[in-house]
Amino acid sequence: MPKLAAPLTEAQIRALEPRATRYCVADGNGLVIEIMTTGTKVWRFRYSLNGKRQPLVTIGDYRMISLRVARAKAQKYAEMVTNGVSPIATARRDRGVESKVEVLREAAELYLATEMAGKSAEYQRTTRRALEKDVLPTLGAKSIKTVTADDIRTICDQIKSRGSPKMALHTRNAVKRLYEYLIARQLATANPAELIPARFIATPDSRTRVLAADEMGTMLRAIYASNIRRPLKLALHLLVLTMVRKSDIVEAAWSEFSLNAARWTIPAARMNKGRDHVVYLPHQAVTLLRELQETKASRNFVFPSVRGDDRPIAKSTLNQAVKSLGLDVEHFVLHDFRRTAATHLREMGQPSHPIEKALAHTVKDTPGRAAHAEHAAEQRQTLQLWADFVDTQIESGRQGVTG
Repeated sequence: MPKLAAPLTEAQIRALEPRATRYCVADGNGLVIEIMTTGTKVWRFRYSLNGKRQPLVTIGDYRMISLRVARAKAQKYAEMVTNGVSPIATARRDRGVESKVEVLREAAELYLATEMAGKSAEYQRTTRRALEKDVLPTLGAKSIKTVTADDIRTICDQIKSRGSPKMALHTRNAVKRLYEYLIARQLATANPAELIPARFIATPDSRTRVLAADEMGTMLRAIYASNIRRPLKLALHLLVLTMVRKSDIVEAAWSEFSLNAARWTIPAARMNKGRDHVVYLPHQAVTLLRELQETKASRNFVFPSVRGDDRPIAKSTLNQAVKSLGLDVEHFVLHDFRRTAATHLREMGQPSHPIEKALAHTVKDTPGRAAHAEHAAEQRQTLQLWADFVDTQIESGRQGVTG
């Protein structure tokens, strides 16, 4: 049996440096990566047949074959060995399929076939569309290394001229990620899309990222299964449930909550619109807050700094917590939770008014106490529906995650 090894990550592989003599690092299941004295990295398969160690089988150049694909090939070869068959001939045929990547079209095809293969169907579709509709018809025949920032900027300007600034930004980002992939595999030395700041293509409010239901479940299960501090896990969960801004959660004070009434009143001094904002808490949020209250480390703040002084956590703390998870959730920032919630609620047929109120957007209210009570009931119902939906996504695919 192949010697067990701790699985490698792409970051670890990229960090491997050449030495005076070539050497191998194991990934597991017979898969190793050999680092040559020149810095070239080659996937190999190590195995024994009929009780005898066999020469390494070459899978291919790391620049051409992703970690995921290399593992799949190693698994195929390991199954052949189990059946008493040498994988040498099969590996030779597999290598013949790999073409030399020189022009952008070939690079894009390799990227879509390897790196993108494990992404969601929707993410693959939008990335492929961005590249095939606007980038490859113009730049597909150009050498990878001769594509310039001006080339990318021209394409983005053409897309913007069609009245689609968000698509222009999405296209620039797709090219940027493509070149990050190529640079990691030493097929390119510079990223032309990186030289074009996003703010020159579309404004911040042009973001359209919405987490799919399964992505949301994956993220929250990963958060609870991680080793980040329990209060930060609950803070991220509350950020999803309440549809508030990150700063609202970070600076939340115990004096703002009435847990018996399931209500959180964020004072006007902390709101962009200059007036109080009431969050009608779903029962899941109340449960999380009661846990925090039982173990609270500050008289004032729900999420105090661990430094001991009575002040809230830093605004970057939650971002860093999510980043530390290394999740495969593309092009995402915490603020996208709000858009995600609003989008799914609309798809569930919820009216616009309670959704906009939950987001603290300006909405023209009907005057009168009865109307106010009716709107409050609508908002409470909407947030409870959202929390129940989030629960469903967490439980879907959960495998013993208890936090």
